[in-house]
Order: sequence, then structure tokens, then C-alpha cells
Amino acid sequence: MSRRMVIAGNWKMNKTPSETRAFIREFAPLAAGAEHEVLLCVPAIDILPAVEAARGTNIQIGAENMYYEESGAYTGEISPDMLTDAGATHVIIGHSERREYFAETNETVNKKVLKALEHGLIPVVCCGETLTQREQGITVDWIRQQIKIAFLGVSADEAKKTIIAYEPIWAIGTGKVATSEQAEEVCGAIRALIAEIYDAETADAIRILYGGSVKPSNAAELFTQPDIDGGLVGGASLKTDFKDIIFWK
Repeated sequence: MSRRMVIAGNWKMNKTPSETRAFIREFAPLAAGAEHEVLLCVPAIDILPAVEAARGTNIQIGAENMYYEESGAYTGEISPDMLTDAGATHVIIGHSERREYFAETNETVNKKVLKALEHGLIPVVCCGETLTQREQGITVDWIRQQIKIAFLGVSADEAKKTIIAYEPIWAIGTGKVATSEQAEEVCGAIRALIAEIYDAETADAIRILYGGSVKPSNAAELFTQPDIDGGLVGGASLKTDFKDIIFWK
């Protein structure tokens, strides 16, 4: 099965609404004509201006997080309806920074995945290991657990719509990057697990991204691996040079 690649940016806590508008207006012509899907996941306050600035372009806008309830007394949280009404199409779920700093668990990730799918949002489900876990040789075991719980209650048809992002925690923002062999090993293991949970057709359909210090100089080596279908890019997506990752060929 031919999977269309996704090159996604995760802005984290960067750029104001006015900076967002200015960036996308400058960046959109540079990203025009890309054969891959181009996605920018931005802070909640930036979603509306990002959607407005990206209208008529090939850039899709996603969120960085959401809550798993429809509405209620959850001060500071964002509901799936708020995201879809604002024009977001995707949402990052379970990023390692959310797990580390905001006590997200595999169980809350699962609730968010189910709720996102219920509202037509495409979840970008994150997984990844620490350096200690890699050194202990439990990377694949750890990732399998994260994915198994994240996809509890998700049907095969729903799973095909999701995106999985493998981000080794030790490579996020550190300048270190997993070798293409290391990244492919884990992404291949994730695809094998999806086939185990569902079937080969679902495993062939789901798109698996690599994230962790992706830059123009290593994009081609990573993205030509058979089980890597693009990247979730952090700091490098905040600059217009992000185009060099999008047009990595």
C-alpha cells in the first residue's frame, strides 16, 4: 500500500498569534507544491490565526493537545469541539513533554485518542523511550506497551486514520538523533505490533513518523526507511528553512 508521507511541525510553546500569521504568510509559498502532507501543530491560541493564514494553501493546522471530555469544569483545558470549530484537523496526543511535565499516562492518552476519533480529528499518537530505557534494552517492550494501551477500543478502520510518531526522548531537542537503523527498527516494530493487534492491511495503512532532532541534513536518510512515513519536527519547524525538510528529496 502506498502511504502518503506527512511532514509535521510541533511548535510547542512558541509564537504569538501575530507571529503565527506572519510566519505562515511567508512560509506558505515556500511549501506550495509539496507532494507530502504538510502539517503545523500550534499552541491553542494560535489555531484560529493559523487556520486563517493557511486558508487556500496546502498547509493543514493541528493542535498540540486536547482534553477527553466534551465540556465542563476543567479550567484551562481545550475540548475536541473547540478544536474542530476553530478549523484544526489533527491533534498531537501523548507527547513525552506532556507525559513528563503534566502527568499524562498511557490511560489518559487512550481516552484522548478515542475522543479525538469520535470528533473526526486525526490523532498523532506519540511514543518514545528514555536513554536509560534504551540502555537497558527495553525500548521495544516499552513502545509496545504505550501503543497497546493507546489503541485500546480503537477499531481497525479508526486505526488506519491515525498517525503514530516515534520520538526517542533522548533525541528531542538535544541535537542527538537516532541513527536511521535505530529509528527504522522501532518504527518497524510498531508496524508489526499494529499487524498483531489488527491485521496486515491496517499495518500497511497506518503512517508512522520519526521525531527527534530532524533537520535537512538527516531527513533523507530517515525518510527513505521503509517503515518511516515522515517526521514530527520540533525547533526546525519554527523557521522557514522547514521547507528544506519538506522538500527533502
